[in-house]
Amino acid sequence: MLEKIVSGGQTGVDRAALDAALAAGFEAGGWCPHGRRAEDGRIPRTYPLDETPSERYRQRTEWNVRDSDGTLILARGGVSGGTALTAQLAQVMGQPCRIVRLDRPGSLTGEPKVTLAWIAEHAIVALNVAGPRESQRPGITEEARPRESQSPGITEEARAFMDSLIAAVR
Repeated sequence: MLEKIVSGGQTGVDRAALDAALAAGFEAGGWCPHGRRAEDGRIPRTYPLDETPSERYRQRTEWNVRDSDGTLILARGGVSGGTALTAQLAQVMGQPCRIVRLDRPGSLTGEPKVTLAWIAEHAIVALNVAGPRESQRPGITEEARPRESQSPGITEEARAFMDSLIAAVR
């Protein structure tokens, strides 16, 4: 049964996943680069992350995949850059990896249930959640935090997805 959400603290999907977990009182954590490095400066201390010895994002990504039981990637369109690296590392490490396209119809309604079944099938206790950073998919952070007054971005969609997933676990 899912007990912990792991993520690296980057803007976008990473923070949306951590925000959803923390808001629900769910265990959250993971690795971030030395110096709590992110594209918007230092990752706030409100995120319970440990620092890797390296400032490189790759080490953070590798350690989060390594220390989780499976990886969930939330994206719009195809994956590239660090998100693609995450999927590749999961494959190399023999970890289950699921990619959910938030731009597909029904992704916020049916997909959390399908993903929960995938989590159960693979006996995932610690779930690494990854996806594009805010600068790569502007609005992704806000998609995880939907607001009635604006169309959802990737962050709002990721947050809504994670809220639904965590609620289903509880």
